[in-house]
Amino acid sequence: MSDLIPITPTYGLLLGRGVLERVPEVVPHSATRVLLVHAPVMLDAASRLAEALRAGGREVFVEELPDAEAAKTADVLVRLWSVLGQAGFTRTDVVVALGGGATTDLGGFVAASWLRGVPVVQVPTSLLGMVDAAVGGKTGINTPEGKNLVGAFHEPTAVVCDLDLLRTLPRRDLVAGTAEVIKCGFIADPRILELLDADPDAALNVDGEVLPELVRRAIRVKADVVSVDLKESSLREILNYGHTFAHAIEQVEHYSWRHGDAVAVGMVYVAELSRRAGLIDQQLVDEHRRLLRLVGLPTSYTGGRWADLLTAMSRDKKTRGATLRFVALTGIAQPTRLESPDPQWLEEAFAAVSTER
Repeated sequence: MSDLIPITPTYGLLLGRGVLERVPEVVPHSATRVLLVHAPVMLDAASRLAEALRAGGREVFVEELPDAEAAKTADVLVRLWSVLGQAGFTRTDVVVALGGGATTDLGGFVAASWLRGVPVVQVPTSLLGMVDAAVGGKTGINTPEGKNLVGAFHEPTAVVCDLDLLRTLPRRDLVAGTAEVIKCGFIADPRILELLDADPDAALNVDGEVLPELVRRAIRVKADVVSVDLKESSLREILNYGHTFAHAIEQVEHYSWRHGDAVAVGMVYVAELSRRAGLIDQQLVDEHRRLLRLVGLPTSYTGGRWADLLTAMSRDKKTRGATLRFVALTGIAQPTRLESPDPQWLEEAFAAVSTER
């Protein structure tokens, strides 16, 4: 398909309005069976997609998942393995994941783990899913000890992003998704920040032209990174800007926080930490807060529990032994790594995000 945006040499992404109907085009021709997993709110879209896939002569098994992070559990994974086993899925059959980031994370891991890897087509329906979760081949589930600690790298056959599906999102979820877009602006593409600063309302208008441009730019940032570092051996770590503290919040709050909200606070936290390490000045810290607030994202965490948060951060995937590592900045679009920061800086940064400024 000539209009696929290349992500890596092995797969591409279809982005546009009304492209859900084109999912059967990217399902491998060899697939005779399809497991279609979907978020609860995607029931109608899943029914339409299932009929389109059946029209091509495929046998389609439709499974509704629990909502959001509740889908990313071992119990749900085992249930889906049972469906695949009873249906006789082979290595040429395919999983299609229709939903937000939690759905695509789980769907990808189901595909990665069945028969040591079957094809998966990702169909993200949230802003977060389109710019982050569904792109790049990361898959996984959560455990009581942390987020995404069990998973695999498994590239999809294709990613299909239908911008019309963003209309199904509650505004609060759309706002939360912009955190990952803003992250891409801070680590790689300052134009993202300029567009958002110029017209925050347009950045949240699903029917306008600014939001699609922001989506394209954020996807391009991630594609440029994963095309050279699929398995997070070096460069790909920059995509985790703000995520170390964010994942700690999510775990401590038992995944009741939206991922994007946690990432927004996580970016402010690491900015405060970076200032104390002498990497950036106070002006850039303030710019984090200002831009995040423009779209209605939180910039503080008032839940306390510093000891629990520190323990959670010590289990982060970027940690090596006893060494805490953070993606940091030395300036906009100038990411770096901050290792073993002074414990006093860690606690001072936490104090700084514990009160609204």
